[in-house]
Amino acid sequence: MSNRTNPYTLPGNLMEPLFDYGSAVDAMGLEQSLIELVKIRASQLNGCSPCVQWHTRDARKGGETEMRIYQLNAWRESPLYSPRERAAIAWTEALTRMDRRDMDEAYAMVAAEFTPDDRVRLNLLIGMINSVNRLNVAFGIVPPVGEADRRAA
Repeated sequence: MSNRTNPYTLPGNLMEPLFDYGSAVDAMGLEQSLIELVKIRASQLNGCSPCVQWHTRDARKGGETEMRIYQLNAWRESPLYSPRERAAIAWTEALTRMDRRDMDEAYAMVAAEFTPDDRVRLNLLIGMINSVNRLNVAFGIVPPVGEADRRAA
């Protein structure tokens, strides 16, 4: 995949508007821990390794526990998430997969935990991270990996 365009290195910083949008969404008032869980879960579903790396790192810097990050793939079975977080994760999965069969149940969860304004904020967040994920996956962007990140043989 090394022959694909790297959108981050093109002249004119074409990615800047998307990052500005992401910063604006992040500043809209949702809890930072919730924002990172949503970003990690969408990135996991989309197979976006750079975003999984970046957002797990950011979540840890923000005080998120390793166990909650580890169990995010199994959030339904884990007791570590609040009803509000569960609703956000369920809605993230429904919108990321665009599976209409999951949307009614997930939306009911979101409606019970989020104000109408926060529902819009959550949708903007999910749309933003899915956009970044899709760009990274399409262009074959991989995260930087050092020797300390590799498992010893």
